[in-house]
Amino acid sequence: MTATQTWFITGTSSGFGRAFAQHALAQGHRVVATARRVETLADLVAQAPDRVLAVALDVDVAGAAEAAIAAAVARFGRIDVLVNNAGYGVVGALEETPDAELRALFDTNFFGAMAVIRAALPVLREQRGGAIVNMSSLGGQLSFAGFSAYSATKFALEGASEALAGEVAPFGIRVTIVEPGPFRTDFAGRSMQASTPMAAYAGTPARGARDRFRDQDGVQPGDPARGAAAIIATVRAPAAPLRLPLGKEAVARIRTKLERQLADMESTMALTLSTAYP
Repeated sequence: MTATQTWFITGTSSGFGRAFAQHALAQGHRVVATARRVETLADLVAQAPDRVLAVALDVDVAGAAEAAIAAAVARFGRIDVLVNNAGYGVVGALEETPDAELRALFDTNFFGAMAVIRAALPVLREQRGGAIVNMSSLGGQLSFAGFSAYSATKFALEGASEALAGEVAPFGIRVTIVEPGPFRTDFAGRSMQASTPMAAYAGTPARGARDRFRDQDGVQPGDPARGAAAIIATVRAPAAPLRLPLGKEAVARIRTKLERQLADMESTMALTLSTAYP
């Protein structure tokens, strides 16, 4: 990638998106900052008008990603790093999550990200290089009661990203899946919606998840600025990993999940291997 890069970031109005933009600007890079409401980006543009392009982008709207990518290339001539950060969460038991709510969540968290990637790939392929950073979650590696809908979108994102990495490697494009644990962003606040509660789930782990998540808001241990710096360092590394867990809790929980999976596989090995034709 070039020394001075162009970063295209979705969901730049706050949280990780804003932290990415600030860190990239501090390193002298150009930033295409996108958000549904472009006026939320005015302060970012004011920091470096010659290096920031603010673009209105609702990833749910057909054709919006293509228009935003075209605006970025028209202004800066290239895109070096694409960060898919736009998204939100829903907390509630699966039975409490109506079909329309589930589909809307997938539209933003999964289909929106896919639309932006497809819009950017012709540019990245023509350049014969670049990076795609897909913001997943600890909930993209494992799930918890109350987060079935949200984790489903992130599991889907990770599955597509893993295949994408192999598809675009011949063009010099790298893919990084980021899996943050709790970070002090707006995610546990305004970016988290709650399904309408059902009386049947009172006192269950799914209902408890609502309270725990609400109480986390504003006191999470993770610093978005430090997280963004770690992600950018990973993207710039010569041999970047496919997945980057972020934060102590993410590492601990993912390690425990993987160890349990391996133990389960070993405990059922004889039965598993007995399924082949004689």
